[in-house]
Amino acid sequence: MFKRISALLLAGLTAMSVASCGGGGGTTTAGTGGGDEPITMGFSQVGAESGWRTANTKSVQDSAKNAGITLKFSDAQQKQENQIKAIRSYIQQKVDVIAFSPVVESGWDTVLKEAQNAKIPVILTDRAVDSKDTSLYKTFLGSDFVVEGKKAGEWLVQEYKDSTDKVNIVELQGTTGSAPANDRKAGFAEVIGADQKFQIVASQTGDFTRAKGKEVMEAFLKSQPDIDVLYAHNDDMGLGAIEAIEGAGKVPGKDIKIITVDAVKDGMQALADGKINFIVECSPLLGPQLMDLAKKVVKGEQVPTRVITVETTFTQEQAKQVLSTRQY
Repeated sequence: MFKRISALLLAGLTAMSVASCGGGGGTTTAGTGGGDEPITMGFSQVGAESGWRTANTKSVQDSAKNAGITLKFSDAQQKQENQIKAIRSYIQQKVDVIAFSPVVESGWDTVLKEAQNAKIPVILTDRAVDSKDTSLYKTFLGSDFVVEGKKAGEWLVQEYKDSTDKVNIVELQGTTGSAPANDRKAGFAEVIGADQKFQIVASQTGDFTRAKGKEVMEAFLKSQPDIDVLYAHNDDMGLGAIEAIEGAGKVPGKDIKIITVDAVKDGMQALADGKINFIVECSPLLGPQLMDLAKKVVKGEQVPTRVITVETTFTQEQAKQVLSTRQY
């Protein structure tokens, strides 16, 4: 009789263990979420440093609501330690899936291993990590930042194709160590590096913010007497730089040609007005794709390890045509 009770007890404990820890093959992960049960997602956002990021957050929040996914949201305020703390909190809460946009590329292996040990799948959004162990996350959803940098460089090369004069470029980089900053810089440098007339005479981080973009551009204008082109890693820094350029008595878009990345509404307006010359799009509307991927990984389905968003570029005339319909 005692053996029979023990066997039943053991079976019950085993069933409870499977229900609470789960894994692949369609079983639940760290709580509910298997089959058609409600899914809880822990999402750690970089911050609210730009119009792009605000639109990205709204897309994630709205899409989670539309998909019936419970969203636990945290704002890291551009600090990696805050994101790590949030991810560990999600692990303790036994959410079904964790998604986050990494502040920087490095330093994630330990916390991602903790999520893996807890059988909680992780999705990277917008930004990648440089971990050699790609099993620590299920997929990365976002833009190809190297390609964005290349597109910026290709426009510049075409713009100056008939010129033999030296072209002095200043660069406003994104947050130091972040994937978009690293990759947008690398892609741009690769393209312009084929022609020695293009020279980056100053390059400094503007932290993806308008205020910092203005501050750094003011310093560039004082230290560099002859600037032909500004390449800003996002619209907000470019918009801040425009204020600095106008404050120095120069005409943005004419005296200094400006290339930016993102295509948020304020940036597109500046492009339509001729203050920016070219914008490479980086769409923040990742929410619907993220929720679709979340449902699949929670069910244990296979997903691509890399999901690239479809994006374009804009000239002044193209910006005028689409400005009224921009969602962000």
